Amino acid sequence: MSEVNPNLPRTRGDSAIHSSHIDCMVQMQQPLHEMPPKKINPQEQRIGQLIAEKLVADGSTLQTGIGSIPDAVLASLKGHKNLGVHTEMFSDGVVDLTECGAVTNALKRIRPGKIVSGFVIGTKKVFDFIDENAMVELCDIHFVNKVAIISQNPRVTAINSCIEIDLTGQVVSDSIGPRIYSGVGGQIDFMRGAALSSDGLGVPIIALQSSTKKGGSKIVPFIREGAGVVTTRAHVHYVVTEHGIAHLWGKNLRQRAHHLINIAHPDHRESLEKAAFKRLRCMPSAD
Repeated sequence: MSEVNPNLPRTRGDSAIHSSHIDCMVQMQQPLHEMPPKKINPQEQRIGQLIAEKLVADGSTLQTGIGSIPDAVLASLKGHKNLGVHTEMFSDGVVDLTECGAVTNALKRIRPGKIVSGFVIGTKKVFDFIDENAMVELCDIHFVNKVAIISQNPRVTAINSCIEIDLTGQVVSDSIGPRIYSGVGGQIDFMRGAALSSDGLGVPIIALQSSTKKGGSKIVPFIREGAGVVTTRAHVHYVVTEHGIAHLWGKNLRQRAHHLINIAHPDHRESLEKAAFKRLRCMPSAD
């Protein structure tokens, strides 16, 4: 069964279906659902600036998700050159980055010259952008999220967020305790694709605000009971909050706790240090 809606954009890539494969066709005139971008707060803006200035090089191939932090990163990249996009999904922020000339996709090895994605969420702005746009290809997720494909692009830079991260680097992205908050998505696919980037220059990033709206720390001694680990501590490289960047790759647990405490909210650093000592039986240390 298929739904035919003239409001839908016509896209390139793997999106064509021959009419002979359709048993039932329903004509619709329903406006498309839109997800307007949220206002970026100062903490998110700082995270975006840190990532853009310190971790994204010219010529990088980007993967970003949806939300204020990815939008903040994209908004901070307008001075970059020859960026590419190979991502599970994209939204309005990629449109602005393309129209200002920062995204050219010229250096990509997989589908050079093309923005490659699996789906699009956003407003009419992005729907109009992808309509009959030969620069954009919406492809099968089995292709888009395949680590062996992702890793072939230059400087793969995967920017993902999470709900909480413990002092050893375990990342919870889909649940608040036992309550499922969202899907797992392609986070681990792109984290691994960046880590295994064939040029050795990939940058896997987990970005989050240091504290919740209620003031609790998102960097925690232990993940909540019932929460699920999406990205393991064995796969985490860079963690970014508004207070800085922690590089966890190759670090032991004592070092990981030290670096994560340094980017936690100042109000929680003392309690996190005490919790780390209790858990690890030693003081967190850079050495």
